[in-house]
Amino acid sequence: MNGGPRLWVSDEVAATLSGGGAVVALESSLIAQGLPVPHNLETALAAERAVRDEGAVPATVAIDRGLLVIGAPMEALERLADPSSGATKAASRDIGPLLAAGRFASTTVSATMRIASMAGIRVLATGGIGGVHRGASTSFDVSGDLAELAATPLAVICSGAKSILDLPATFELLESRRIPVVGLGVDELPAFYSTSSGLRLAHRVETAEQAASVIGAHLALPGAAAILIVQPPPPDLAIPGDEMEAWIASAAAEADERGVSGGAVTPFILGRLAELSGGQTLRTNIGLIVANARAAARIAVALAAPGAASVA
Repeated sequence: MNGGPRLWVSDEVAATLSGGGAVVALESSLIAQGLPVPHNLETALAAERAVRDEGAVPATVAIDRGLLVIGAPMEALERLADPSSGATKAASRDIGPLLAAGRFASTTVSATMRIASMAGIRVLATGGIGGVHRGASTSFDVSGDLAELAATPLAVICSGAKSILDLPATFELLESRRIPVVGLGVDELPAFYSTSSGLRLAHRVETAEQAASVIGAHLALPGAAAILIVQPPPPDLAIPGDEMEAWIASAAAEADERGVSGGAVTPFILGRLAELSGGQTLRTNIGLIVANARAAARIAVALAAPGAASVA
């Protein structure tokens, strides 16, 4: 259905939202840029299934032919997964120009947040957010995800920021932007592939219901920013932090040598990490994406339950 100017919402998502049901937004850059073929489409579909298994409706977001798509159909997912489709990668800043040009694009966390909020979706699931890049004191390379988190009131369920980033700096910037970070069963910020970052969290919840209560209270505040609900990767897939640091250092050095920059850095490093780890980082990435989608669905269901905290 057409949800307004430039906004296309699938009938299922629109009906669920209209009825006060649980919907989970899913970003699509993992399909077009984040994961290799065939894992990209397989993971996207597994994340959607995980959302449905918990009683919520998935809404994968994309940009296509001048429309903001919420609840992308299979045909769009398959095109996103096909490298020959030429899908570009859209952050928040890119939405207007890509719409005007009628381009086909996947959406990062920031773009997915902006588009999902337009439809009234309150919960988004992803692997990890962007943040402050290592060396940002000279490069000023900071993900637009952080600015969008500060501007758009939405609950984002993730495994922290990607571990290739400067996690302490990212954590500080989240605090300065008034973005609460709440651990789901943990007291530390997860380090994406690894369970521990050494960064202590101020807030913790144990259940989806408790998380929904915190989200409802936070989003009802005037001028609220987004809220992060974080959980580590599945225990059987978590990678020791020292191993990850060695692989990241090697991949980052290679990126510098090759002159990789801007939005190409993250896909390049993720690809090299998969090679250096013998595929272990890829398996962990896939596992945490699906686990976060499942947790997000449970939270969305609890948030939509009768008597749950309402959002003004």
